Amino acid sequence: MKFSKEFKEAISHLPEKEKDKLLIRLLKKDPILAQRLEFELIDDLSVDERRALLADDIETDVKRFSEYSGSIGYLTMDIRYLSGYITKHVKITKDKFGEVSLNILMLTEVLQHNNQRIQQVSLSRARKLLVSIIARAFKIVVLTHKLDDDFLIELEKPLNQLGNLIGENDYLMRTAIQNGFDVNWLLSAKIPEDIVEIHKEIRQQGLLK
Repeated sequence: MKFSKEFKEAISHLPEKEKDKLLIRLLKKDPILAQRLEFELIDDLSVDERRALLADDIETDVKRFSEYSGSIGYLTMDIRYLSGYITKHVKITKDKFGEVSLNILMLTEVLQHNNQRIQQVSLSRARKLLVSIIARAFKIVVLTHKLDDDFLIELEKPLNQLGNLIGENDYLMRTAIQNGFDVNWLLSAKIPEDIVEIHKEIRQQGLLK
């Protein structure tokens, strides 16, 4: 939403107390914005520290729900649940590197604990989960491509590990091929310059859903 120059100027001339009241009222309606301001203004933790804490939580949560989760369908829901926490972290901290590294960690942990289990059910029964994982892997390579090259050195090993785990799962390899995802992008940490266009075209074909 765009505001006119006149409107902005009128707001700037409001009394300080009135502006403070309006700000608090607006923040109550936007919890994410409130938490972002709280992080930027008074939080004692750095972005790296918050990322590390969330990484620990992801590892703990994946281990827990992998041990006690019932059907494969629940595993899909659990991944969506963790993805929500990563998204929230990124909105609050603007941690673009964390958006990639935490998603890699989440998928890696899920596959380390569940690769064998996934292949014990029928391919049709696991389809929703498989597509969800490949769609997120595709998102990871797109986001990685947008980062500075310096970050790629740090991400190379985690990307390779994720690629190996996908390669060990025949169901996931089939799903990757069917949806235009090249696992070599992870294994080599070499992402095509036109990956954004590739991803867009594949989605326009109705894949990754």
